[in-house]
Amino acid sequence: MGRVTAYIGLGSNLGDRKRFIDDALRLLRESPGIEDVCSTEPIETEPLAGPANPLFLNSVAGIKTTLSAENLLHRLNEIENALGRQRMEKWGPRTIDLDLLLFGDEVIETDTLIVPHPQMHLRTFVLKGLCQLNLNLIHPVLNETVETLTNRLNGADFAPKTGQPLLISIAGNIGAGKTTLAKKLAYIFSCKIILEQYDTNPFLPKVYAGNHDLALDSQLYFLTSRLEQLNPAGLEIDRPVVTDYIFQKEIIYANLLLSREQLDLYLEIHDRLAGSVIEPALAIYLADSTQECLERIHSRNRPYEQKIKMSFLEAIDAGYKKLIAGWKVSPVITLTDFNCLNQNAVEDLAHKIKYYIYPQSTYESCKNH
Repeated sequence: MGRVTAYIGLGSNLGDRKRFIDDALRLLRESPGIEDVCSTEPIETEPLAGPANPLFLNSVAGIKTTLSAENLLHRLNEIENALGRQRMEKWGPRTIDLDLLLFGDEVIETDTLIVPHPQMHLRTFVLKGLCQLNLNLIHPVLNETVETLTNRLNGADFAPKTGQPLLISIAGNIGAGKTTLAKKLAYIFSCKIILEQYDTNPFLPKVYAGNHDLALDSQLYFLTSRLEQLNPAGLEIDRPVVTDYIFQKEIIYANLLLSREQLDLYLEIHDRLAGSVIEPALAIYLADSTQECLERIHSRNRPYEQKIKMSFLEAIDAGYKKLIAGWKVSPVITLTDFNCLNQNAVEDLAHKIKYYIYPQSTYESCKNH
């Protein structure tokens, strides 16, 4: 076979971590069928299994190889064994860990090998390393650059969520299309949908009409509603559930609508209760322009929304941008000018979502969930 460009993740959290990584790179360079080995400077990272384990040093290497993917994996295992790797537990400490991240543009699933690495798109330390080696590198399943995938993580690293509901939360301004998209995704996934109870909130129309004395009542109504809706006890384990809101939006609206005294009281109640709701496995942010949102608000003609002003939408938009810029709860897919009525676009998004919430599977396997 011809030469293939492959990428390898290196990690160590036992002993002389830097030496183990250097030795692994040396053994790669000395391996028949492997050449042009280049690597990133190691960086220190928190272990995904929790603080009980030692800190990791991680690096990413790019190579050219004439080996098959299976033979390359075999060589990586040989190097791990030569450097004292003990395979006693999945998340345990190790002298060296060598993961085959990418093998050209191939998508491989066998009993012993899945490529692309099924969790690489959840790891900032992997994606940043790939960006340093090749900024325009395309993930062969998600069909997006490693730079785009890096930006979705905001510097955080994530492990797959198991043993809990797989919450997909859609964020965005009023009129961005959150409910439309949520309904379409819930239909594709054949899963439960949770919709914001704005139509049953007796205070909301009066607040939008200018009665801010009722703003605290309106915010508390939404808070208690969300606490009930997002209680993990009422949701299926390891199954998707879609919401047309993101719980953290409440702080955006509270800051805009409440007086200082109301806000202090609301935040005290909110902070005591917020830990009881399920966190998203993935967030989708619809980043439409405020002008387009205002036009949709007028076209759907909900009476209590017709007095919403552009300045209010702009303030909400600024709040969402700040929230998403610092978001580290889950990966977040930002969609700009996304057409929620375009079925092909929604289905393409759904396949990407599945790859995030079922990262242990390849793209083809995800289609069957």
